[in-house]
Amino acid sequence: MLIGKPSQFPSSSITPQRQYLSRRRFLRGAVSGVTAAGATVIGGDRLAQLFSPRTSVFADSKLTTVPSPLTTTGEQLTSYQDVTTFNNYYEFGVQKCQPAQNAGGLPTRPWSVNVEGLVKQPKTFDIEALLKLRPLEDRVYRHRCVEAWSMVIPWVGYSLSEFIKQCEPLSDAKYVQFLSYYDSSVEKWASESTIQWPYSEGLRMDEAMNPLTLLTFGVYGKILPNQNGAPIRIVVPWKYGFKSAKSIVKVRFLDRMPPTTWNEQAPNEYGFYSNVNPDVDHPRWSQKTERRIGLPFYAQRRTTLMFNGYGDEVAALYKGMDLRKDF
Repeated sequence: MLIGKPSQFPSSSITPQRQYLSRRRFLRGAVSGVTAAGATVIGGDRLAQLFSPRTSVFADSKLTTVPSPLTTTGEQLTSYQDVTTFNNYYEFGVQKCQPAQNAGGLPTRPWSVNVEGLVKQPKTFDIEALLKLRPLEDRVYRHRCVEAWSMVIPWVGYSLSEFIKQCEPLSDAKYVQFLSYYDSSVEKWASESTIQWPYSEGLRMDEAMNPLTLLTFGVYGKILPNQNGAPIRIVVPWKYGFKSAKSIVKVRFLDRMPPTTWNEQAPNEYGFYSNVNPDVDHPRWSQKTERRIGLPFYAQRRTTLMFNGYGDEVAALYKGMDLRKDF
């Protein structure tokens, strides 16, 4: 099996150039030994060396899980190696291999999630309490990136709706916003981008309450590695990957659409809804097809599915909406 390389993708379909400073400048400040954009994704042994001992212990920890009836694909899984070394996480670097190299210092314990906004009362949830809130389920989901690549990933978690119920939102809460961890001394690579931090994402309340929306703690039966959004993230499988906020520290319930990072950065390219839609192209590349990471290069290309193949479960959420306008 071939491992995906950034060099396999045209620059226009990997990272929007306007969103960060020059690659040459970035690489000068990166971890020593990191090569240019065409570098092969690092192997497991090299990855282990780059992680701190504390992070390695957590990343290797097994989670007790149960099968989920919401597993929705029988497709070949993308390997753990590819899932954990080919990532978008701009706080730790703009190249796909860099989050795995740079995220070892993310302090994932202790960790808490603060809840505020239109709720009965503000609350704080400890990560250990959230892990025990509901049985953790194994769910295999397709993951589709706006950059036209995809994976099939066995996530571990439970429906976000179970957490939202514990938050006790008020009836006038129509949206939920997620804010990610940000510390410039830990995520110092973020200074090489033009993004305003911390990372912000959001969903309409009915999207957040859909059973498929996953509050996620692990992958492949293990606790999430840092580069995959440890220790807690969401996964929204019918939307492009940037909608699935990583390393969440704050959740806000609001009566209006919240600002979100990529929508503010480039609203003509990244809409608030960002549902996977092969009929709405990115301004600089087509969304009609995608490359499945981990397969031989000649076998990667496939047709993109509307709502990433989850139309039966979510299409009704957008009845009557113009999905070209509300992209």
